[in-house]
Amino acid sequence: MNKFIIGIGIFVGSTIGSYIPVLWGGSLLSFTSILFSVIGGFVGIWLGYRVSKYLGFI
Repeated sequence: MNKFIIGIGIFVGSTIGSYIPVLWGGSLLSFTSILFSVIGGFVGIWLGYRVSKYLGFI
């Protein structure tokens, strides 16, 4: 269950991160979108770890 929650965090974080440049008129395939996707993925890993620790899976 731990890997599943972290995987969901990666997916959601990278998806939200890649859409941030679109809010100011950028492209989904721009360098900024890819950079924010990576940052969002790391934030998703961190949040997924915290949630699974809070729920007692770790």
